[in-house]
Amino acid sequence: MQLALFDLDHTLLDLDSDHEWGEFLIAQGLVDEAEHRKRNDQFYADYQSGTLDAVAYNEFVFQFLKGKAPSVLKAISDQYLDTIIRPAMRPLGIAAIEKHRQAGHEIVIITATNSFVTAPIAQAFGVSHLIASEPEIIDGVYTGKLVGEPCFQAGKLHHLNAWLAQHNPDQKLENSWGYSDSFNDLPLLNFVDHPITVTPDKRLHAHALDHQWPVENWSVRAGVWG
Repeated sequence: MQLALFDLDHTLLDLDSDHEWGEFLIAQGLVDEAEHRKRNDQFYADYQSGTLDAVAYNEFVFQFLKGKAPSVLKAISDQYLDTIIRPAMRPLGIAAIEKHRQAGHEIVIITATNSFVTAPIAQAFGVSHLIASEPEIIDGVYTGKLVGEPCFQAGKLHHLNAWLAQHNPDQKLENSWGYSDSFNDLPLLNFVDHPITVTPDKRLHAHALDHQWPVENWSVRAGVWG
Protein backbone atom coordinates (compact mmCIF):
# COMPACT_ATOMS: atom_id res chain seq x y z
CA MET A 1 0.00 0.00 0.00
CA GLN A 2 1.07 3.56 -0.79
CA LEU A 3 -0.71 5.95 1.52
CA ALA A 4 -1.47 9.67 1.39
CA LEU A 5 -2.73 11.16 4.67
CA PHE A 6 -4.36 14.59 4.72
CA ASP A 7 -5.22 16.65 7.76
CA LEU A 8 -8.39 18.65 7.17
CA ASP A 9 -8.59 21.95 9.04
CA HIS A 10 -6.25 24.65 7.68
CA THR A 11 -4.77 22.00 5.38
CA LEU A 12 -7.46 21.02 2.88
CA LEU A 13 -9.72 23.77 4.20
CA ASP A 14 -9.07 27.47 4.63
CA LEU A 15 -10.69 27.30 8.08
CA ASP A 16 -11.17 25.11 11.13
CA SER A 17 -14.37 23.15 10.51
CA ASP A 18 -14.85 22.37 14.21
CA HIS A 19 -14.64 25.99 15.36
CA GLU A 20 -16.66 27.24 12.39
CA TRP A 21 -19.38 24.68 13.15
CA GLY A 22 -19.82 26.41 16.49
CA GLU A 23 -19.96 29.82 14.82
CA PHE A 24 -22.49 28.49 12.33
CA LEU A 25 -24.75 27.24 15.13
CA ILE A 26 -24.53 30.67 16.75
CA ALA A 27 -25.37 32.45 13.48
CA GLN A 28 -28.41 30.19 13.01
CA GLY A 29 -29.65 30.93 16.52
CA LEU A 30 -29.38 27.27 17.49
CA VAL A 31 -27.24 27.78 20.63
CA ASP A 32 -26.77 30.48 23.25
CA GLU A 33 -24.40 32.96 21.60
CA ALA A 34 -22.42 34.30 24.56
CA GLU A 35 -21.87 31.01 26.36
CA HIS A 36 -21.18 28.93 23.26
CA ARG A 37 -18.72 31.41 21.75
CA LYS A 38 -16.87 31.81 25.03
CA ARG A 39 -16.32 28.06 25.37
CA ASN A 40 -15.75 27.48 21.65
CA ASP A 41 -13.08 30.21 21.47
CA GLN A 42 -11.32 28.94 24.60
CA PHE A 43 -11.17 25.40 23.26
CA TYR A 44 -9.80 26.71 19.95
CA ALA A 45 -7.10 28.70 21.77
CA ASP A 46 -6.20 25.55 23.70
CA TYR A 47 -5.94 23.63 20.41
CA GLN A 48 -3.61 26.23 18.94
CA SER A 49 -1.39 26.09 22.03
CA GLY A 50 -1.35 22.29 22.07
CA THR A 51 -3.08 22.04 25.45
CA LEU A 52 -6.57 21.05 24.31
CA ASP A 53 -8.53 18.59 26.45
CA ALA A 54 -9.86 16.76 23.40
CA VAL A 55 -12.37 14.65 25.31
CA ALA A 56 -13.93 17.70 26.96
CA TYR A 57 -14.00 19.58 23.67
CA ASN A 58 -15.63 16.78 21.71
CA GLU A 59 -18.28 16.30 24.37
CA PHE A 60 -18.94 20.05 24.34
CA VAL A 61 -19.53 19.86 20.57
CA PHE A 62 -21.63 16.70 20.88
CA GLN A 63 -24.10 18.33 23.30
CA PHE A 64 -25.82 20.00 20.35
CA LEU A 65 -26.22 16.63 18.60
CA LYS A 66 -27.58 14.86 21.66
CA GLY A 67 -31.06 13.43 21.24
CA LYS A 68 -31.88 15.27 17.99
CA ALA A 69 -33.62 13.55 15.09
CA PRO A 70 -31.22 12.48 12.30
CA SER A 71 -33.31 14.31 9.69
CA VAL A 72 -33.01 17.59 11.61
CA LEU A 73 -29.24 17.21 11.99
CA LYS A 74 -28.78 16.32 8.32
CA ALA A 75 -30.60 19.45 7.18
CA ILE A 76 -28.37 21.61 9.40
CA SER A 77 -25.23 19.76 8.26
CA ASP A 78 -26.14 20.14 4.58
CA GLN A 79 -26.58 23.89 5.01
CA TYR A 80 -23.25 24.15 6.81
CA LEU A 81 -21.49 22.23 4.04
CA ASP A 82 -22.94 24.36 1.27
CA THR A 83 -22.61 27.80 2.86
CA ILE A 84 -19.42 27.54 4.94
CA ILE A 85 -17.34 24.57 3.82
CA ARG A 86 -17.50 24.45 0.04
CA PRO A 87 -16.20 28.04 -0.38
CA ALA A 88 -13.27 27.16 1.92
CA MET A 89 -12.10 24.04 0.04
CA ARG A 90 -8.57 24.78 -1.12
CA PRO A 91 -7.98 24.21 -4.87
CA LEU A 92 -4.36 23.18 -4.22
CA GLY A 93 -5.63 20.63 -1.71
CA ILE A 94 -8.05 19.25 -4.27
CA ALA A 95 -5.19 19.09 -6.77
CA ALA A 96 -2.95 17.24 -4.30
CA ILE A 97 -5.67 14.66 -3.64
CA GLU A 98 -6.10 14.17 -7.37
CA LYS A 99 -2.34 13.77 -7.87
CA HIS A 100 -2.26 10.93 -5.36
CA ARG A 101 -5.42 9.40 -6.82
CA GLN A 102 -3.89 9.37 -10.29
CA ALA A 103 -0.79 7.69 -8.84
CA GLY A 104 -2.95 4.92 -7.39
CA HIS A 105 -2.28 5.83 -3.75
CA GLU A 106 -4.75 5.13 -0.95
CA ILE A 107 -6.07 8.49 0.26
CA VAL A 108 -7.21 9.12 3.84
CA ILE A 109 -8.41 12.28 5.55
CA ILE A 110 -7.34 12.09 9.20
CA THR A 111 -8.68 14.78 11.51
CA ALA A 112 -9.29 15.62 15.14
CA THR A 113 -12.68 17.04 14.17
CA ASN A 114 -15.54 14.61 14.72
CA SER A 115 -17.04 12.46 12.00
CA PHE A 116 -20.49 14.11 12.17
CA VAL A 117 -18.94 17.36 10.93
CA THR A 118 -16.27 15.84 8.68
CA ALA A 119 -17.87 12.86 6.92
CA PRO A 120 -19.81 15.12 4.51
CA ILE A 121 -16.64 17.18 3.97
CA ALA A 122 -14.59 14.09 3.08
CA GLN A 123 -17.31 13.15 0.59
CA ALA A 124 -17.14 16.64 -0.91
CA PHE A 125 -13.41 16.10 -1.49
CA GLY A 126 -14.16 12.72 -3.06
CA VAL A 127 -12.31 10.84 -0.32
CA SER A 128 -13.92 7.65 0.93
CA HIS A 129 -11.56 6.96 3.86
CA LEU A 130 -11.98 9.16 6.93
CA ILE A 131 -10.31 8.77 10.33
CA ALA A 132 -11.86 11.12 12.89
CA SER A 133 -13.03 11.43 16.47
CA GLU A 134 -16.24 9.44 16.82
CA PRO A 135 -19.43 10.48 18.64
CA GLU A 136 -21.40 7.73 20.33
CA ILE A 137 -24.69 6.74 18.69
CA ILE A 138 -27.22 4.44 20.35
CA ASP A 139 -30.40 3.43 18.52
CA GLY A 140 -29.66 6.02 15.85
CA VAL A 141 -29.39 8.92 18.29
CA TYR A 142 -26.30 10.78 19.47
CA THR A 143 -25.69 10.41 23.21
CA GLY A 144 -23.30 13.35 23.64
CA LYS A 145 -20.37 11.07 24.47
CA LEU A 146 -17.10 10.31 22.70
CA VAL A 147 -16.30 6.76 21.56
CA GLY A 148 -12.76 5.69 22.42
CA GLU A 149 -9.70 7.93 22.15
CA PRO A 150 -9.86 11.36 20.48
CA CYS A 151 -8.17 11.50 17.08
CA PHE A 152 -5.78 14.21 18.28
CA GLN A 153 -1.98 14.45 18.54
CA ALA A 154 -0.68 10.91 19.28
CA GLY A 155 -4.30 9.74 19.13
CA LYS A 156 -4.10 10.12 15.35
CA LEU A 157 -1.44 7.41 15.26
CA HIS A 158 -3.59 5.21 17.49
CA HIS A 159 -6.51 5.48 15.08
CA LEU A 160 -4.27 5.20 12.02
CA ASN A 161 -2.73 1.96 13.29
CA ALA A 162 -6.22 0.56 13.86
CA TRP A 163 -7.20 1.59 10.33
CA LEU A 164 -4.06 0.00 8.87
CA ALA A 165 -4.73 -3.25 10.72
CA GLN A 166 -8.11 -3.38 9.00
CA HIS A 167 -7.20 -2.10 5.53
CA ASN A 168 -3.59 -3.25 5.20
CA PRO A 169 -3.49 -6.65 6.93
CA ASP A 170 -0.26 -7.74 5.21
CA GLN A 171 1.45 -4.78 6.94
CA LYS A 172 3.25 -3.77 3.73
CA LEU A 173 3.25 0.02 3.72
CA GLU A 174 5.49 0.76 0.76
CA ASN A 175 5.47 4.53 0.88
CA SER A 176 3.55 7.24 2.71
CA TRP A 177 2.91 10.96 2.55
CA GLY A 178 1.44 13.23 5.22
CA TYR A 179 0.07 16.76 4.88
CA SER A 180 -0.69 19.05 7.83
CA ASP A 181 -0.58 22.62 9.06
CA SER A 182 -0.32 21.91 12.78
CA PHE A 183 2.42 21.18 15.29
CA ASN A 184 -0.19 18.97 16.97
CA ASP A 185 0.30 16.58 14.04
CA LEU A 186 4.01 16.11 14.60
CA PRO A 187 3.52 12.43 15.62
CA LEU A 188 1.73 11.80 12.33
CA LEU A 189 4.28 13.69 10.24
CA ASN A 190 7.13 11.81 11.90
CA PHE A 191 5.40 8.54 11.03
CA VAL A 192 5.23 9.07 7.26
CA ASP A 193 8.06 8.81 4.73
CA HIS A 194 7.29 12.18 3.17
CA PRO A 195 6.04 14.85 5.62
CA ILE A 196 4.73 17.98 3.90
CA THR A 197 3.74 21.05 5.87
CA VAL A 198 0.88 23.13 4.50
CA THR A 199 0.42 26.75 5.60
CA PRO A 200 2.05 25.62 8.87
CA ASP A 201 1.65 27.26 12.25
CA LYS A 202 4.75 28.95 13.68
CA ARG A 203 6.04 25.94 15.62
CA LEU A 204 5.57 23.51 12.75
CA HIS A 205 7.07 26.01 10.30
CA ALA A 206 10.21 26.26 12.43
CA HIS A 207 10.38 22.47 12.79
CA ALA A 208 9.96 22.02 9.05
CA LEU A 209 12.80 24.42 8.28
CA ASP A 210 15.07 22.72 10.83
CA HIS A 211 14.35 19.29 9.32
CA GLN A 212 14.25 20.41 5.67
CA TRP A 213 10.64 19.38 5.22
CA PRO A 214 8.69 20.93 2.33
CA VAL A 215 6.64 23.99 3.24
CA GLU A 216 3.71 24.77 0.95
CA ASN A 217 1.14 27.57 1.03
CA TRP A 218 -2.28 26.37 -0.10
CA SER A 219 -4.23 29.29 1.34
CA VAL A 220 -6.77 30.96 -0.92
CA ARG A 221 -7.04 34.09 1.23
CA ALA A 222 -4.40 36.79 1.13
CA GLY A 223 -2.75 37.44 4.48
CA VAL A 224 -3.67 34.13 6.05
CA TRP A 225 -0.11 32.83 6.14
CA GLY A 226 3.32 34.11 5.47
